[in-house]
Amino acid sequence: MPVLGRLDSSARREDQVAHLAEVARQIRIQDLKLVHHGGAGHIGGDFSAIDILTVLYGAVLDVSPATVEDPERDRFILSKGHVAGALYTTLATFGFLPVEELATFLQPLSRLNGHPNRVKVPGVEANTGPLGHGLPIAVGHALSAKLDVSRRRTFVLTGDGELQEGSNWEAMMAASQHELDSLTVIVDRNRLQQGATTRETNDLDPLDAKAAAFGFSVVEVNGHDHGELLDVLSAVPFRPGKPTFVIAHTHKGHPISFMSNNVKWHHKVPDAEQYQQALDELDALAPDRDARRPA
Repeated sequence: MPVLGRLDSSARREDQVAHLAEVARQIRIQDLKLVHHGGAGHIGGDFSAIDILTVLYGAVLDVSPATVEDPERDRFILSKGHVAGALYTTLATFGFLPVEELATFLQPLSRLNGHPNRVKVPGVEANTGPLGHGLPIAVGHALSAKLDVSRRRTFVLTGDGELQEGSNWEAMMAASQHELDSLTVIVDRNRLQQGATTRETNDLDPLDAKAAAFGFSVVEVNGHDHGELLDVLSAVPFRPGKPTFVIAHTHKGHPISFMSNNVKWHHKVPDAEQYQQALDELDALAPDRDARRPA
């Protein structure tokens, strides 16, 4: 797999966006392989989150393999920990762990478990999986930064179904109370959760108004548009003294035709035919049709 690296901030914006799109495409190919060969995973949620992760690690977060233990690094917490495959493939792409290690996903004695483990995997800031835990942890990190008078930032990615857990809203009240403007909550708003839509389960709308009522500065973005994500995530916080709440509108399984916006792909493994079709569809998105797939 070619290492494309972080974004060149001096490049033209159209080249920056094209670079991020190609990185995201290659991460999806690796994630598809990881889930197919591992025989388990949450590829639908992985694919809805990968563009967000690509922009964060490729252009926004002040953290690298060399600074992964630096107290002043930015923090990223994957609250929807069941999409660990997306995080592992992203971390491998940016050099936090060997790409070859992705082949050990879910294997005996592998450190690449079904949920991320901070004591095993470089770049993982919190053990997550039980829904509703990541955002409260992120609030703790952001409060710590404020007490330290530090410029470090904390970003947390939650699922929208996960926001049905009350612990998130308790944490958001604390974030507003303490004016944690170094905190950015990103919601993967694909409107699907295990087995149903969020509306059928426990309707979150109007999500923007609810987050604003809890004291957050709210912005909405196309979660698959790398340019929009780059502009929004590079600009936070939007108001001093207010934490930021980014609603990223996404599609579960994007951009694969038979996965996109299909609740069945919350927790499903592609068979050989589906695997090949997904690879072909991702190949068709390559800027250079002769480009080789990542090894």
